[in-house]
Amino acid sequence: MEKTRYDNLSASDQTQGLPAPPLEKSAPQDTRTIPLPGPRDIKVLPLNLRSAIEQRRSIRHYARDPLTIEELAYLCWCTQGIVNVKAPYYTLRNVPSAGGRHAFETYLLINRVAGIKPGLYRYLAFSHQIVAVDMTPGMTARVMAACVGQAFVRSSAVTFIWSTIIYRMAWRYSERAYRLVHLDAGHVCQNLYLAAEQIGCGTCAIGAFDDQQMADALGIDGEEEFVLYCATVGKKSD
Repeated sequence: MEKTRYDNLSASDQTQGLPAPPLEKSAPQDTRTIPLPGPRDIKVLPLNLRSAIEQRRSIRHYARDPLTIEELAYLCWCTQGIVNVKAPYYTLRNVPSAGGRHAFETYLLINRVAGIKPGLYRYLAFSHQIVAVDMTPGMTARVMAACVGQAFVRSSAVTFIWSTIIYRMAWRYSERAYRLVHLDAGHVCQNLYLAAEQIGCGTCAIGAFDDQQMADALGIDGEEEFVLYCATVGKKSD
């Protein structure tokens, strides 16, 4: 924290005229992508905001019912959906982010979504689709183990895993980026809680995970891109 105080910051790459990094991690060529229903095509029942806030709880027990692909699309849209692009400098999304930098990548451990094979995926916000990352058996067990064995990862319909590509934020804010991405994670996860309420789902945020195990499960280096936060989602049980 001391090193991220303004008095201790180094000059940002933006102020030095260096080019901005990409606003989204590209998908590998020849990988399977699944288009998601567009935001205008997703129908959800109205829910009073006050009711959503007052009803919101961390829920760790879920029904076996799967999410629909429309419900998954809605959760992705509410947490990282792009409203406007000001490339290469920033995007405007459904959640706030310092300088509009939005340094997150959203990984999805899918266990039960109708019509989608279980496995690890990543949400591509610019094209509103998901791309397969790792479909090998045992992925749920690996992520659960990385989350220090918390069993509701396995029983969830979907577990959201948010990584940050730190240079996307540090390009503008240098060392201060390490504070800002943690603030942004709270914005994203709160939107997930509220959106999940609207579709009859429960959510539980997870901050307890082994950093390197999680990085290994996602196939990232754990330094330039590392996991900040996770959250399970599933249909509420009676």
